[in-house]
Amino acid sequence: MSNSRLIWMNGKLIPEIEAKISVYDSALMFGDMVFEMTRSFNKKQFKLREHLERLYYGLKILRIPLDMTIEQMEKHCYETIEANDHLFGADDEHRLMIDVSRGTLGIYQRIEGLHKGPNVVIADFPLRWTVAGMGHLFEKGINAVITSQRAIPASLLDPKIKNRSRIFYLMANIEASQFAGDDNWALLLDTAGYISEGTGDNFFIIKDNTIISPEGRDILRGISREYVMKELCPQLGLKVLEKNIDPYDVHTADEAFMTGTPFCMLPVTRLNGLPIGDGKVGGVFNSLLKAWSENTGVDISKQIQTWNNTDGAGSSDAPTPYRFKSK
Repeated sequence: MSNSRLIWMNGKLIPEIEAKISVYDSALMFGDMVFEMTRSFNKKQFKLREHLERLYYGLKILRIPLDMTIEQMEKHCYETIEANDHLFGADDEHRLMIDVSRGTLGIYQRIEGLHKGPNVVIADFPLRWTVAGMGHLFEKGINAVITSQRAIPASLLDPKIKNRSRIFYLMANIEASQFAGDDNWALLLDTAGYISEGTGDNFFIIKDNTIISPEGRDILRGISREYVMKELCPQLGLKVLEKNIDPYDVHTADEAFMTGTPFCMLPVTRLNGLPIGDGKVGGVFNSLLKAWSENTGVDISKQIQTWNNTDGAGSSDAPTPYRFKSK
């Protein structure tokens, strides 16, 4: 049994440090990669099949010729979890990262030793790496910062396909990091000036007990977003509405929040430094989070708060998927 994490890559479980893709891969040259990232609750994967279905939709639309069925991919995901589970603590959760690239570009195919065809990588690492440092946000909330960097519309590069061409996310994070104060997360507008999404999360407002999401046209239709809209809201008898939202609608909302796979839900209590509602975490948000926790058997906020001071990406100044720390 290995004492280091193993990664499933192109048919083999190999040590994490040995998992490498060629510099001639299409992913490096063009950002030509479809991916998914999941999480577990009590080490049981949440919505894995839905994540894989979205992955395969992306592979189809981008014409990446993967000769592997979704059932085989799911099997390899669980193989990877099983191979690494003994290295996870009792309070750890499995965070899968599934990447599929088109592979080495044709002009470099003659190089000996390079893998031919699509690269499939399944990594498994502790969820706490992603969410370390987020625990206090469940009580304080995020300050959403509207950036000059706009979301890319579906007419140019469809954001409904979860791909690695995401430099615009990073640029928005860098811009948000220049805003005074702490806990600033980027919020992107679409090209018409309506609220689109965050940089790795979906955005909602709450007005008169109605949960309102931007239309699904120019955003990543998140798995967590779908769970809130199609399962949690009906469970709690809350009305759901998809419509164009402009910044004025956010300023005049009762509450707001973001959803994303690793943290599930986080409250947004300010927009560009101004309070949303009374500037405090609202009751509807807490009701949704409580229902999610009860449905999965994990106190979501308590779990992440417990990890707040543990080692992980949250203690580093390096960029993360959700923020960029300015020097």
